[in-house]
Amino acid sequence: MGLLSKKDAALITDPLADNNPITIQVLGICSALAITAELEAAIVMSVSVLFVLGIGNVVISLMRNIIPSKIRIIVQLIVVAALVIIVDQVLKAFAYELSKTLSVFVGLIITNCIIMGRFEAFALANGPWKSFLDGIGNALGYGVILIIVAFFRELLGAGTLLGIPVLGDPIEKTGLYALGYENNGFMIMPPMALIVVGIIIWVQRSRNKALIED
Repeated sequence: MGLLSKKDAALITDPLADNNPITIQVLGICSALAITAELEAAIVMSVSVLFVLGIGNVVISLMRNIIPSKIRIIVQLIVVAALVIIVDQVLKAFAYELSKTLSVFVGLIITNCIIMGRFEAFALANGPWKSFLDGIGNALGYGVILIIVAFFRELLGAGTLLGIPVLGDPIEKTGLYALGYENNGFMIMPPMALIVVGIIIWVQRSRNKALIED
C-alpha cells in the first residue's frame, strides 16, 4: 500500500494539471505578470508560496473549530501575514539582493487569492493532513506555471537562465548571436507574461477536450 491513498495523491496531482490554480481557476495571474521576467525570482516566489500555503493550510485547519465565523477572514490574514514575515526575514538574511527585488511582491502574498481561496474552500472544512497536501498541490501547480513562464521570458528576452548566458555573448557575437539572433526585449515586458500564460492555457485545453466543454 502506498504512502498516499488515491484521493490524497489527487490533492497534489490535480492542481498540477486539470485543476491548475492559474490556468484553470485563473488565480494568481498578477504574480505571473510581475515577477516572471527572471527565472530566479520565479523560483523563489514559488518556494515562498509553497511554504506559506502548505503551513498556512495546516494552521487554519487546526484552528477551524475555534475560529468565529464572523472574523475568519481576519484570522486567515493574520496567519498568512505571520508566515510571509518569516519568508521575508529569511530572504533578507540569505538572499538580500533578491529580497530587495521581490520585497513588494513577497508582501503581496498576503492577498494572493490562491492562498485565501484554499483557506476558505479547503482548510476550514478538512483535517490538517489533507489540508497540507492540498496546500502543497496548489502551490506546486502555481509554481510550475510561474517557472515555465519565467524560463521562456528570460531565455528569449535576455538570452540567460538564472542570470547565466546560454545563447552566447550578444556583445562578442558568439553562439546564436553569431547567426544573427537578437534578444526579444518585448519578452521581459509584463504583457508578454500574459501571452505566455495564454499559450500554456491553449496547449492545456487542446490536450484535454473536457476543459474546453467546461
